[in-house]
Amino acid sequence: MDKPLKNPPPYAIASVDHALRAATMLQLEGGLTVSQVAERLGVARSTAHRLLAMLVYRDFAVQDENRVYRAGPVLELAAHSQSQVSRLRTVALPHLHRLVDLLEETANLTIRTGDTARFIASVECAQALRVGSREGMVFPAHRTTAGLLLLAELGEEQLEEVYAVERYRDRPGDRPDLAALRQELARVRRGGFAVNQDRSERGLVAVGVPVRGADGVALAGVSVSLPGVRYAPGRLQSLVATLNAAARAIEADLATR
Repeated sequence: MDKPLKNPPPYAIASVDHALRAATMLQLEGGLTVSQVAERLGVARSTAHRLLAMLVYRDFAVQDENRVYRAGPVLELAAHSQSQVSRLRTVALPHLHRLVDLLEETANLTIRTGDTARFIASVECAQALRVGSREGMVFPAHRTTAGLLLLAELGEEQLEEVYAVERYRDRPGDRPDLAALRQELARVRRGGFAVNQDRSERGLVAVGVPVRGADGVALAGVSVSLPGVRYAPGRLQSLVATLNAAARAIEADLATR
């Protein structure tokens, strides 16, 4: 049985959310200044400074001689992982903003790590009823649009390895039905896009396409998320076309950097 849908807690604590988002940014992207963190979180510089100081105190962050904050011992990832994610995010962000301008819905960039999908960039639209930022959040890959796109790139042996029974010995309920997943991934491969309706969160629809590197391998998924009440199947073709244009533009920019 799959996990329940991931919904925001009824009594969210903003300061905790800000600290966790700041820690995630440092882990994924490397060095950030107080001003950059403040801008990304939408808080005052003084607030960002206090958050970062606490992360340093608890070894979630370190500050270098240039007053730049980086992931600390608790969060440290390999340098190449940080650089690749940071590059992807930097290149994609202007295109996510354009998607939001065109579609007036929230746009995301997501990567896959094992059986999980992590949102590395998210740009919210301005509509009152909208899907909020997912930046830094992690979901089961088979429950997200980009996760399905990236799982569809795997061969049969690779898919079996990702969802090997022994890896789920302590959490058998988290393992998806592989027969059903294979059928869905085959549809994704044929169509070149994925649709997520109520998989990750109730009342949410997301449509996405892959972003590929110069070698043709999918690096990430670019998607738009919208409330289900604004989605109609008749919009799908237009959404996919707009997303594909954005994906090609991201790929072109990646190739020149």
